Amino acid sequence: MSSPFLHSGRTVTRLMFGVVVALLPGLAASIYWQGWGVLWQIALALAAAVACESVALRLRRLPLAFTLKDGSVIVLALLLALAMPPLAPWWLSLCATGFAVLLAKHAFGGLGQNPFNPAMAGIVFALLCFPRQMNEWPALTVPALTVAGSIDALHAVLDGRPIDALSGATLLEHTRGEARRMVMVSEMAGAPVFGAIGGRGQEWINLAFLIGGLYLVVQRIVSWRIPCGVLAGVALAATVLYGVDDERYFPAPLHLFSGATMLGAFFVATDPVTAATTPRGQLWYGFGVGVLIVAARCWGRYPDGVAIAVILMNALAPLLDRWTRPVRFGEK
Repeated sequence: MSSPFLHSGRTVTRLMFGVVVALLPGLAASIYWQGWGVLWQIALALAAAVACESVALRLRRLPLAFTLKDGSVIVLALLLALAMPPLAPWWLSLCATGFAVLLAKHAFGGLGQNPFNPAMAGIVFALLCFPRQMNEWPALTVPALTVAGSIDALHAVLDGRPIDALSGATLLEHTRGEARRMVMVSEMAGAPVFGAIGGRGQEWINLAFLIGGLYLVVQRIVSWRIPCGVLAGVALAATVLYGVDDERYFPAPLHLFSGATMLGAFFVATDPVTAATTPRGQLWYGFGVGVLIVAARCWGRYPDGVAIAVILMNALAPLLDRWTRPVRFGEK
């Protein structure tokens, strides 16, 4: 006999709408610092995600309108687009979105059944198959948000050839390249890609996502344990490495406010389907994501590593739930 339950009144649609609202500050900061290409990527990802979702639902003979209105595919498309280079060619966005929706989500049974975060699975797929295009980011200077700038960005996306005047290395790419040439951290200081506490421009984007993430926590849309675990993992791992060799590794603030740290901590790692569910498991899950982010940035092949860290911890989430399962009443 099943127990009676009280409905909290929160539906999947309302939760997804709350996530979209929380993404707005980071979206605005991304457009301000990275240009109109962010909007073009969102438009491509949204169109491809809805189309692929519709095809998958038809093939699975599920109700189209009822399933689409939950908004999960919209959040998937937004997260994937924000993790893509703003001037990535159109076909790359379509391929990554198609992989995320058709294979990472519906091949496992759809919403609630996927073991890996679909958006990050699409990013990892694009990183492995098209590494050069995935590492072409715009120079993080304040762009002229004009009609001409939007047209230039659209041409870059459609032609598949980023404009030289707009392309440039981000902080993580710059420091990675300098480290390969055995340049010390003190010698990198003063480069134009550095901001006050993180990457130039990236620190403001991360701060905007932090504000949106705090909104999610206050509204209890996500648990505070996972983002706190991620930030603690990043800060502790970076501090330990910086203490070991401050001429080879960067301090914690630079890792916290560069790349996609805040986006990953509050919007990606907190996915309730693929993350750990027990209280202690969520803390360890987030901590593992944070440590892997720093490890990927310091020793991995790709500059950021948020997507890879989340996918790896998705695979360990069931094991963490098993190890940290609360003791039932009456058990020792």
